[in-house]
Amino acid sequence: MEDFSEFVGLSRPTVSKYFNDPGSVRKKTRDAIEAAIKQSGFRPNIFAVNLNRRRTNILGVIVPNSTDPFYMALTRRIEHIANQAGFLAFVLSSDGRPEMEERAIETFKSMNVAGAIIAPLGVQSHHRTLTALGASIPLIYVDSPLDDSSSFVGTDNRQSFRLMVDYLCRSGSPPCYFGMPPVNNNAMARRDAYLEAMQQLKMEPALVETTPNAAWDFEKFGFDETLRILGSGGFPTRTVLCANDRVAFGVIAAAFQSGLKVGRDADADLRVAGHDDHPLSRYTCPPLTTVAQNYNEIGRLAIELLLFKLGETTDDGGAFPEDERILLSAEIMLRGSA
Repeated sequence: MEDFSEFVGLSRPTVSKYFNDPGSVRKKTRDAIEAAIKQSGFRPNIFAVNLNRRRTNILGVIVPNSTDPFYMALTRRIEHIANQAGFLAFVLSSDGRPEMEERAIETFKSMNVAGAIIAPLGVQSHHRTLTALGASIPLIYVDSPLDDSSSFVGTDNRQSFRLMVDYLCRSGSPPCYFGMPPVNNNAMARRDAYLEAMQQLKMEPALVETTPNAAWDFEKFGFDETLRILGSGGFPTRTVLCANDRVAFGVIAAAFQSGLKVGRDADADLRVAGHDDHPLSRYTCPPLTTVAQNYNEIGRLAIELLLFKLGETTDDGGAFPEDERILLSAEIMLRGSA
């Protein structure tokens, strides 16, 4: 910056003012700086600049899997709104591994981020590390909460499973529950939501026993476990409610390989339903009946809650609940699989 100031023939404070807000300097000064930028190729190092600030304009985002369509949609929405507010959203993936999650947290500390949005691994997360980070900057959790007191934006699992269980019980045999690997707190929350919904309907719940697994390869988990279950007597009922759509994809594929027909017709062997409304759920064969999470709204509310905690103006005027826990309702998507 010192060298560039000398090159353009202006004071360093004036040049710094331009890079913070080009509109804050006179047009003649702005034109001179922009001409010098083209001639010299100078660009300030955004990370070095932020290290010198009391509060930076960088926001951290950590997701378990950057290629999962849910997290892709979530981060895209967050990045768009952050950019409009003058912030840079820096996205890192924990790749489903606690050591990578901790490394991402340490990276954000070194970058002096202003705040962060995190989809935590939950049971595998380094709670002490996250608690320490939350003591220094605002944190918002998405997808699954870290605990009962953290700021959180996500789907109301109790509402969504009550909706699906009620439909499945009214339209055919009561559903058994095919859980997901316990990779985050959603695994337990969704199982409990299924149990509660069945009890409210005075139905006997049936949990499918699965082999212990802690991998994020949900499709393979659903496929392998279904082949094992079908080979040892089959499911407790002919209706299978899966913890998420990716598990359901594996169930449908294994059923097909085993010569079973999935669907809601009278001659079908199994009905299969999921949760999340994965972008590919409408293209399975048959299309998957599921519950739709509002990806865009979760992303919007998460970034606006974070900006609100940072003292920035938000579109909704900062109308957030006092406990900063926002649970969104889901809607059922009726398709051919159930």
